[in-house]
Amino acid sequence: MSSLPSTVEPYWRDSVSLPSFPKLDADISVDVAVIGGGISGITTAYLLATQGVRVALLEADRLLNGTTGHTTAKITAQHDLVYDEFLNHFGAEKARHYYDACMDALQFIRRTIEEQQIDCDFCEQDAYLYTTSSSSFQKLVKEWEAYERLGIDGAFVESIPLPLPVAAAVVMKRQAQFHPLKYLAKLVDSITQAGSAIYEHTPAADIEQGKRMTVITRDKKRVECDHVAVCSHFPFYDGGFYFSRMYAERSYVLGVTITEPYPGGMYLSVDEPKRSIRSAAAGSETLILIGGENHKTGQGVPTMRHYEALSSFASQLFTVNDIRYRWSAQDLTTLDKVPYIGPMTADTPNIYVATGYRKWGMTNGTVAGMLLSDLILDRDNRYRDLYSPSRFYADPSMKQFFTTNLDVAKHLLEGKIEPVVRRPQDLAHGEGAVVSVNGKRAGAYKDEAGGLHVVDTTCTHMGCELEWNSGDRTWDCPCHGSRFSIDGDVIEGPAKQPLARIELDDAK
Repeated sequence: MSSLPSTVEPYWRDSVSLPSFPKLDADISVDVAVIGGGISGITTAYLLATQGVRVALLEADRLLNGTTGHTTAKITAQHDLVYDEFLNHFGAEKARHYYDACMDALQFIRRTIEEQQIDCDFCEQDAYLYTTSSSSFQKLVKEWEAYERLGIDGAFVESIPLPLPVAAAVVMKRQAQFHPLKYLAKLVDSITQAGSAIYEHTPAADIEQGKRMTVITRDKKRVECDHVAVCSHFPFYDGGFYFSRMYAERSYVLGVTITEPYPGGMYLSVDEPKRSIRSAAAGSETLILIGGENHKTGQGVPTMRHYEALSSFASQLFTVNDIRYRWSAQDLTTLDKVPYIGPMTADTPNIYVATGYRKWGMTNGTVAGMLLSDLILDRDNRYRDLYSPSRFYADPSMKQFFTTNLDVAKHLLEGKIEPVVRRPQDLAHGEGAVVSVNGKRAGAYKDEAGGLHVVDTTCTHMGCELEWNSGDRTWDCPCHGSRFSIDGDVIEGPAKQPLARIELDDAK
C-alpha cells in the first residue's frame, strides 16, 4: 500500500495559480455586498456584476480556499438517494423542480464555459449510484422508480464499468465533471473586468440594518449596500438560528495514480461507508479521486484512519502507483436535505443566505448564484419556494430537528465530564491531544520543532468541548461543526471568536 502524503492539500489548489486581492482598508458604498469567495459567492457576484450592478465580494481568507477548493467537483443532479425521498415528502412537482434546478445549473456551467472559452477540463460523464450489498438493492429499485415517475434520463443496470461486484446500480445520463478552480478563476476575472471589487482577508462580522444595509468587517470597516448575499458556507450572520437547523459532516479524498486505464464515469456507493470515484486530468496523467468516509464533524475515529480506509479501498479496486494528494472537506445538511437559498428570514428581505449543500456544491452553489441574483434583480425564478429558507415540512424536518439537537446536547455533556490525564509535555512531536493544564481541560499540539501550541478547548460558539482532528491538525466541535487552528483561530463557523490561548509558561 502506498504511503499517505504528509501534507493536506487539494489537487485543485495545487494545480492552478489564482490572483490575490487586497484587504478592505476603507469604508465603501456599493449596490450589493457578497460575503464568501466560494462557488456561490463568485457565481452570484459574476451574474450581478456583468449586469452592471456594483458588487463588493468579501472573503475572510483567500478565494476558493474553503469547501469549493476541497470538492470532488462532480456537476450532477444525482445527489445520492434523494428522489424517492423527495417524492414522499414534497410531492412530484417539487421533486422534479430539484432535478430541473440542478440540470439548469449544469447547463449554465456548460454554456459559460463555451461562451467564455474556459479551459477547465469539462467533460460529460454518466453518474452511477451503486450497491455491492443485497440489503440496499430495494433502495435502488425505489430510486429508479422515482426516476421513471419524474422523467429523469437514466437507467437501472446490473453492472458498472468499474471492477466492482455490484448488486445493482442506477445511472443518470449526461452529467459532467471539471476543474472547479480553473472555471471559477475566469468568473473572478470577469467580476473585476466589470468594475466590481474583491477583497481577501476581510472577515465580515455583523450587519446593521437601516435604510440601507451595512456590513461591518472584523476590522470595523463598513460596506454600505442595498442587499447582502451571505454565501459564507455557514452563515456568518445567523438571523434564523441556522446552527440548530443544520449539521456538519466531514468527508475525505485521496488523489491517486493507477496502472490500468480508467473506464470513465462518476460513481457513488449507497452503502456505508460511502465511496466516491471520479477521474481528473492532471497534465499528461490521469488522477483518480477516491472519496468518502463521511462522519459528523468532531465525532468518529482518529481521522487518519479515514484516509487509510480510502487507501485500502483504492488498492482493492486499482493497481495504485502513487498517492499524490489527500484532503478533507466540510459540508452542511439541512433538516430536509434541500439547501437554504433565499431571504435569510421573512423579516430580512434584503439579506440573503445560501447554505446546506450536503456535499453537492457544484450544482447547488450554481443554483444559489442564479437564484440569489434573480431575487436581487427582482426577477421571477420558479425555484424560489423550493429553496426558501423559511419553509418547514413537518416530515422530515421535525424529526431531524430533534435528532440533531439531542445529539448536540449529548456531546455537550460528554465533553464536560470526560476524564483527562495527559499533560502537554507528554506529547510526541507532531502530536495533538486533549490534555490537562492546571487541572483543567485544554488542547495541545506539539509541532515538529518541539514547540507547544496550547488552547482552551471550549468552543466559543455555545460552549461544547472540542476534539482533536489528527488528519487535518485542527480542533473540531462535535456540536455545530466549528473548527479552529492549532493556535485557536477560527477556520469554520458558526463560531466567530478564536479560542483562548494558554501561554506555554502556564502549561504545567
